[in-house]
Amino acid sequence: MKKKSSFNKVLHYANPYKGKLFFVGFWALFLAIVAAIRPLLLNLTVDNYLIGSKKEANVIQDSFTNFMHYFFEGNDKTTNLQLLVIIMFGVLLLEVIAQFYFVYLASWLGQDIVKDIREKLFHHLSNFKMKYFDNEPVGKLITRCVSDMENIASIFSQGLFMIVSDVLKMLIVLIFMFIINWKITAIVLIIMPVILLATNIFNRKMKVAFNEVRNEVANLNTFIQERLTGMKIVQLFNREAIEYEKFKEINEKHNKAWLKNILYNSIFFPIADIISSITLGLVVYFGALFILNGDTTTSVGQLISFNMYISMLYNPLRQIADKFNVMQMGIVAADRVFEVMETNVQIQDFGTIEANHLKGEIELKDVHFSYLPGEEIIKGINLHVQQGQTIAIVGATGAGKSTIINLINRFYEIDSGEIRIDGTNVKDYTLESLRKEIAVVLQDVFLFSDSIYNNITLFDDTIEKNEVIEAAKKIGIHDFIMSLPNGYDYDVKERGVMLSSGQRQLIAFLRAYISKPSILVLDEATSSIDTHSEELIQKATQTLTENRTSIIIAHRLATIIKADKIIVMDKGKIVESGTHKELLQIENGYYQKLYHAQFEKEITS
Repeated sequence: MKKKSSFNKVLHYANPYKGKLFFVGFWALFLAIVAAIRPLLLNLTVDNYLIGSKKEANVIQDSFTNFMHYFFEGNDKTTNLQLLVIIMFGVLLLEVIAQFYFVYLASWLGQDIVKDIREKLFHHLSNFKMKYFDNEPVGKLITRCVSDMENIASIFSQGLFMIVSDVLKMLIVLIFMFIINWKITAIVLIIMPVILLATNIFNRKMKVAFNEVRNEVANLNTFIQERLTGMKIVQLFNREAIEYEKFKEINEKHNKAWLKNILYNSIFFPIADIISSITLGLVVYFGALFILNGDTTTSVGQLISFNMYISMLYNPLRQIADKFNVMQMGIVAADRVFEVMETNVQIQDFGTIEANHLKGEIELKDVHFSYLPGEEIIKGINLHVQQGQTIAIVGATGAGKSTIINLINRFYEIDSGEIRIDGTNVKDYTLESLRKEIAVVLQDVFLFSDSIYNNITLFDDTIEKNEVIEAAKKIGIHDFIMSLPNGYDYDVKERGVMLSSGQRQLIAFLRAYISKPSILVLDEATSSIDTHSEELIQKATQTLTENRTSIIIAHRLATIIKADKIIVMDKGKIVESGTHKELLQIENGYYQKLYHAQFEKEITS
């Protein structure tokens, strides 16, 4: 089966807006007809009232004569001339109105279509596996969602419909020209293949150029987004000069891509202007010869009107090339957007069981997992967590601690084995209900640029403010929040930069608590906090883990000691398990060495 082009896919999104599409087409046709009438009126006015040329009648001449006799009979020439000027003004006004509605509806339709595509793209992205975001630059995805979308909108507002309008205008102008004087029209058509050939070559060159431009725009966006996000690291390690040189190199490639685009435009448009001027010169020359030789089918009024018609015929050709540029950019952007939308890296959500009010019993049976093929991270883990139990997972960096949390949440799919919650395979639960029952507090807390209240509720309308306040009091952070300007309405700015790391952790604890999860995960959530926040963090931890199945990836010693069971991991395997006291009794055990190497200093300090 032949794959649909990106252009056809974009057009498919216009189906719900057939009413607007019809009116866009109607105004395009009406605009073309009205635009072609103005030169005709000027032609007939010159011939009948200014010069009084005698020439053979044609269909248009007969119609105009009948019109004059019917409406202007009994008036002198001056009055009729004034009335014709008023009619020309009225036609011009109609053209302005038609142009307004055509442009407005075309742009409106384009924005509606892009709104639908953007919503579908964002929904698609938000359901991708974490693995996709591990490999794809954020700047590239931002480009797809923002600037590429605007280029798709321009397919309608500045490209497709404008081209259709121009083609209609050219066809109607040619019809009028043939009826008025076919000999002069033939002169125009002899030259036209030259500009059509130039336009075709120009379009092919521009498509290649625009592909290059879009590549460089994506690279530039990615570079800037990453450097601005990591500006602290750039400055800490004195990399300003190095990053500046890298930016200059990327910016230079971007500049060269655009210069190629500008070069093609600079070549084509002067050629189009020259061809248009040559055509006009030939029409005037041969038209004058026809009149001087006594050709009664040619008149001065026709030459004046043809001056306007040539402009109306060649300018759209010139503009069509320009609009094809816009179309090319839009289609290239659509290629990139649909590439993402057709990427199938979503977690398979075939579950039918709603995970409501889970007991919290977790079981991992011979679980194997690898981020990359052939590089196994989790190597046949077996783990059983009882309902309401608090377990801590410890181990060196890269042992696979956080990976287990990601697998239970189904952020990644396991290679083999089975993960069960309350005796049911996690794949049998609907993904949304499963994740709703599991609250995770990460070490690196992410806060949105918004109020503390919205960062806690995450815009969940079902959570009342007094609920949030009561929960904050229960875990002991209400006073801290109220000490901030505007309290719960305090704007934490981007990524929560207005708060310390400890304060951000407290907000994350409250966010987890207010969601009333059945299972709580603290992924090194008590590390990197200031002394003032530590007491609040410990109290919040006790409140959160009470009567709730909890998994704590341990950093703080106090949390590990109080855990019902401690799981020790090394290189993707569980090497030891037991209580704090039991593990310390294992002679030369992994946990004992870890305890003496890392944790004893905390107690003595």
